[in-house]
Amino acid sequence: MSDDDYAPRHRVDSARPSRLRTLADFYPDGILGASREGVVTILNAQGAALLGVDAEQALGLPLPDVLRLLDQDGRTWLDVNRPFDAISITRGAPEQAWLNASGDEVLTTARLVREEPFGRIVGIAIGLRSGRGRARLDRERSDLVATVAHELRSPLTGVKGFVQALLNRWDKLSDDQRKLMLTTVNADADRLSRLIAELLDVARIDTGRLQLYPREVSAEVLVRRVVDSIEAGTARGISLEVEPDLPEVFADPDKFTQVVTNLVENAVRHGLGQVRVRLARSEDLDGVRITVDDEGDGIPVELRRRVFTKFWTTGDSGGSGLGMYIVGGLSRAHGGWVTIDDAPGGGARVMVDWPREDLRPE
Repeated sequence: MSDDDYAPRHRVDSARPSRLRTLADFYPDGILGASREGVVTILNAQGAALLGVDAEQALGLPLPDVLRLLDQDGRTWLDVNRPFDAISITRGAPEQAWLNASGDEVLTTARLVREEPFGRIVGIAIGLRSGRGRARLDRERSDLVATVAHELRSPLTGVKGFVQALLNRWDKLSDDQRKLMLTTVNADADRLSRLIAELLDVARIDTGRLQLYPREVSAEVLVRRVVDSIEAGTARGISLEVEPDLPEVFADPDKFTQVVTNLVENAVRHGLGQVRVRLARSEDLDGVRITVDDEGDGIPVELRRRVFTKFWTTGDSGGSGLGMYIVGGLSRAHGGWVTIDDAPGGGARVMVDWPREDLRPE
């Protein structure tokens, strides 16, 4: 915008809005401009909606009559920022939260327009946007804290209880009782370690800081280890079928193992009956397809996209709600993908197509 755009306008032709105003209406956020004299020179439709005024009628009005935003103490935006009294090195105002006449949160940023660097202020440009997006992020953070607190509380309570019992009744407990308590404490500690590792992985996936150390590995060897380990700790039957002459996959072995572990444990926790794991050549990708079937109720089509969101859980089987989110993130980080379908005999089918070459996104 030029300095002329902030010059006072005492007469505005509302029937023929300026080209500048027309373009400003296409901007997704609110735009408010005022002259040095404090007269509104431009206000787009988004800004008018946030301020609760008519965009055409606002042109030419004093800025205090249009920028009716208050803080929690009832002070106005102009009272707090005093833009026209700013010193020469001030360039604007950072993002601030305010309340409009309807009580909704409005976020503002401001830029002072000067004739030259450190020169006289000739106008002010103010950006406005709804605070609903920030409120949603705040709710998501609150949900994260609540979920983490809930998941940490249960194993910590167990650890605390058993350790306290051992300290108070050590001489009265038999060796078998002590061993049982220590085994339970160890299991709870493993659960805590895994939850913390999952949270770190989620943070790295979200920020693009996931570190991978991929190489050519045997999918059969890694998957068989996972199946044998999980089968030893559950009464559910788990079968493994491997198609002959499978190619090796290009994967970080630890991350690949984590993906398969999450898939199989998810089927054991949320499914019913036999869990079937199958390795075959991928029809859609030059690599290997990992298929995990269960005999439960399956996953409705309308919920399949939500399965890969953070902290999404269903039923009473518990879990942090991070397993499938991590499966999707780690698979994509290697150039693969995840698909959910119905198992042939009922239940859920989750398929991961994993490449045999380095297809990591740049």
